[in-house]
Amino acid sequence: MEPDVVMSTPQVPCAEPVTTVLTWQVRPGREAEFEEWTRGVADCVSRFPGSQGVSWLRPEPGHRFHAVLRFADPQRLTDWLTSPERAEWHARIEGIATEVRDERQSTTGMESWFRLPGTTVKAPPRWKMVLTTFLGAYPMTFLIQWLVAPGTAAWPLPLRAAVFPIVLLPVLTYLIMPGLSRVLRLWLYGTPDD
Repeated sequence: MEPDVVMSTPQVPCAEPVTTVLTWQVRPGREAEFEEWTRGVADCVSRFPGSQGVSWLRPEPGHRFHAVLRFADPQRLTDWLTSPERAEWHARIEGIATEVRDERQSTTGMESWFRLPGTTVKAPPRWKMVLTTFLGAYPMTFLIQWLVAPGTAAWPLPLRAAVFPIVLLPVLTYLIMPGLSRVLRLWLYGTPDD
């Protein structure tokens, strides 16, 4: 069971978060069993070191389900993919569903705010991404301008300009956008029939 994550240097793991989409083909009539299994495996993943959560997307025609896993870095994802815990959960699903290996893909960085990797799940329309980003960025921009900017007024312009992205981008990437994407998931992605 080889993971699809490649690291540039084995001695120094990449500190960048990684998002992976796993696709599952469920046998017709076994969807209820599979959905029960997803609750258990999601609980197990959430307790695994480095996990930043898992979301399940509703099935497409053809009984395909998608799991979106987020980990702190590629090494922690690799640890999960090769773990005895994951192997045990895979054994429980035998005969009910199989993972579609050729559709597993990983991304790092901000593209995972909205776009799910692979061709099986479409990204939301751009206008929805813009509106959602505005909903996440505006309150933070307001807070930075109100709380941080007055204290940096005497600083040189390049230094003042650097404060804004240094504060805003990590908060958006790790806290606000994952939460907004989760809360607005149905609006952003719609249902498989849309």
